[in-house]
Amino acid sequence: MQWREQVAEEKRAAYRDWNYWGKPVPSLGDDAPQVLVVGLAPAAHGANRTGRMFTGDRSGDWLFRALHETGFANQAEAVSRDDGLTLRGLRITAAVHCAPPLNKPTRQERDACRPFLENELELVAPTLRVMVALGSFGWGVALWALAQLGHEVRPKPKFGHLAEVQVGPYTLIGSYHPSQQNTFTGRLTRPMLRAVFERARELTR
Repeated sequence: MQWREQVAEEKRAAYRDWNYWGKPVPSLGDDAPQVLVVGLAPAAHGANRTGRMFTGDRSGDWLFRALHETGFANQAEAVSRDDGLTLRGLRITAAVHCAPPLNKPTRQERDACRPFLENELELVAPTLRVMVALGSFGWGVALWALAQLGHEVRPKPKFGHLAEVQVGPYTLIGSYHPSQQNTFTGRLTRPMLRAVFERARELTR
């Protein structure tokens, strides 16, 4: 909490004119989604600045382009809360809702935010069919939240890109996180990310 507020006060030089959000970032998207995306945490100068998940950073550039190409988003860009972006049939949340140092949430931060994901799952359960976990951290938290609702898989399924497992009435799909570490190195390509949401679209038809 202290760190996210410090970042919002100090700002990055390129965003000196921005009034940083600097608070926990709420989930984004359809209130009755068929697909729920579980990310990692708000980026310090992305969502922590704009106040909207994956908005204003490189990860979001990749994610929203893939969502637009697969029909879940009305546009491919997300730069601010008032840019006109809407999501259809999909909601984006995160394992942690406050920006952590170095984009690496601690176990304490993860555990503090777990109840929020559990509550969100309960709210969207009537329409939800697919969960997409971005990264192994999101995969683990998604499995935990589903277990709290009585849907547990043993042994724990292994994370991987396009890994797929049935958990109760839901299908969980794994995806490499669209972080710069993954996109710059080619571990994740645009077609790979698009394939994840193409599969999610198939499962909701």
